[in-house]
Amino acid sequence: MKNKVAQSGLHVDNFRKLIDGKNTDLCILTNKGGVELTITNYGAKIVSLLVPDRSGKLTDVVTGHNSIDEYLTSEEPYFGAVCGRYGNRIAKGRFVLDGTEYNKLAINNGPNNLHGGINGFNSKVWDMEQTDEETVVLTYVSADGEEGFPGELTVKVTYHLTDDNAVEIAYQATTNKPTVLNLTNHSYFNLSGAGDPSIGDHLLTINADYYLPTDNTAIPYGPKEKVAGTPMDFRSPHEIGSRINEDFEQLVFGNGYDHTYILNKEEGKLSFCACCVSPKTGIVMETYTTEPGVQLYTGNWMTGHFSGKNRQRYPARAAFCLETQHFPDSPNKPEYPSTVIRPEELFLSKTIYKFATQ
Repeated sequence: MKNKVAQSGLHVDNFRKLIDGKNTDLCILTNKGGVELTITNYGAKIVSLLVPDRSGKLTDVVTGHNSIDEYLTSEEPYFGAVCGRYGNRIAKGRFVLDGTEYNKLAINNGPNNLHGGINGFNSKVWDMEQTDEETVVLTYVSADGEEGFPGELTVKVTYHLTDDNAVEIAYQATTNKPTVLNLTNHSYFNLSGAGDPSIGDHLLTINADYYLPTDNTAIPYGPKEKVAGTPMDFRSPHEIGSRINEDFEQLVFGNGYDHTYILNKEEGKLSFCACCVSPKTGIVMETYTTEPGVQLYTGNWMTGHFSGKNRQRYPARAAFCLETQHFPDSPNKPEYPSTVIRPEELFLSKTIYKFATQ
C-alpha cells in the first residue's frame, strides 16, 4: 500500500528496495488493543514495537532506523535482527563436526566469528508473508557452505502479536547435512522509550544461578560460575546500572554486561527467563524461552554518533538485549548443550516478550 504510515511514524515506502535481486518491505502488525509491531524482511528485523505505558500512552521500546538505507549503513547491524546461522561467537572461526574441520568462518569480532559472519542472517532478504493482522512468517534458505557453514538450511521465523501484548517468536529449521545452529533475536530494548539516554535505572531480574565467564574476547572459559556474591547476580531485581562499573574482571572485559546466563529450567521447556521494569514508564517486559540460556548485553559499544528512528540517538547503554539462545562457542565445547542439527531432525525454538505495566 503506497505511502502507508505506521503509528510509530515509519513510512512503508522507505523500506522498499531491491537488494540482491529481492524486494524488501515493512510489515505492520496490530492487536485488538492497538499495540503495534513492525517487521522488515531485511534481516527479519523488528523495527518498532509500540506498547502502552502506565498512563496508556503508546511507547516505542526498541531501537531501529527509519529506512532500509539507514539499516544498510548502520553502525549497529543487529538492531532487531534474527542472528544466524550461529548467533553469538565461535572461537577463531572454526569448529569440528563429525570429524571434519570447518575453518573458513569469517573472523568479524576480534579473533572470533560473531552472529554468523560478515553476511549473516541479519543482512539477508527473507521471504515474508503476513498471514493475518497479528502474524507474519519469514523464510530463508541458507546455501550449503554459506559463510563457511555446512548444509543447506531452511529457516522459518514466525512473529505473532497476541491480544495480551506479547510478542511470540517461533523458530523452525531443517537441514540436508549435519550443521550447527544457534538462532536468536537481537532486539535492543529501552522500556523508558527508545531514545531515552540510559537503561541504568531499569530493574532487571534473571532466572539464573550461574553464568559463563569469558576471556577478554568474549569466549567462555568453559565452566560455569555462580552469580552469588558477584555483580552478575540478578536473581532478585537490581538496577542494571547499579554495579555495571564495578572493578570486576568480567565487567571490565565487556565494558559492562555481555554474558550468557544459564537459565534455571528444564531442557526445551518454555519457562520464565527474565523480567525488566522501567520506573519512568511503568512498562514491564517478561521474557520466556525454550532456550537454555540468555545473553544479557547492555549496549556497551553503542556510540550515539548516528541518527535512529525519529532522529533519536542511541549512546552507550541506552538499550539492553536479552538474546535467548544456546551458549557461545558450543561447537567447540562438548560439555555444553549441543547446537548440532541433523537431516532427520526438526529444530524448534520459541521465545516470548510479554508487556504489561505497574
